Amino acid sequence: QKKISDILEKSAPKPGVPADLQNLLSQHFGENRSVIEIEELKLSDSCFLPANDLTHSFSSYLKEICPKWAKLRKNHKEKKSVVMLVICSSALRSLELIKSMTAFKGDCRVLKLFAKHIKIKEQINMLEKGVFHIGIGTPGRVKALVEQDGLCLNSTKYMILDWNWRDQKLRRMMDIPEIKKETIDLLEMCIIKLCREGSVKLGLF
Repeated sequence: QKKISDILEKSAPKPGVPADLQNLLSQHFGENRSVIEIEELKLSDSCFLPANDLTHSFSSYLKEICPKWAKLRKNHKEKKSVVMLVICSSALRSLELIKSMTAFKGDCRVLKLFAKHIKIKEQINMLEKGVFHIGIGTPGRVKALVEQDGLCLNSTKYMILDWNWRDQKLRRMMDIPEIKKETIDLLEMCIIKLCREGSVKLGLF
């Protein structure tokens, strides 16, 4: 039996597109949801930002999808919330992305939203006390923060999934069962509704 890494090594990586996420949701929910319920999880193309065509650095991608960032950043005064949420597969990858967005973020405040070495209580306290512009972390911890009312998504405008990046085993975040499930849970819990209402746009980096 071929391992996923064998297949991936032979095939050139194709950048993720909105249809990939749609198909993933349909497959995930297809077996135990009614047609109407699945219909409610569908996102129109207008819910998506341009996807990364694999030529971008993280900063250049963010600049392209969010040209008015300076203004958004200035106007954001709310505690317990972020303007942009970035979801990736691990704490280590979160730190990499934070480093690689330096050119984009300017002096805005970035909050690490993963579980490794950081207690959820600390993150809730930080969100309550300060204004943060960008949150970067893993789907499980972000979901837990939303559930515990530590993170409010009302002022979130952008949600970026670290879709194309591969780890040492060449797995993308959606190839890792636990991360995939937590990401889909988070999307279903609140993000899809916000996208459908037009307040959040999804980007696949």
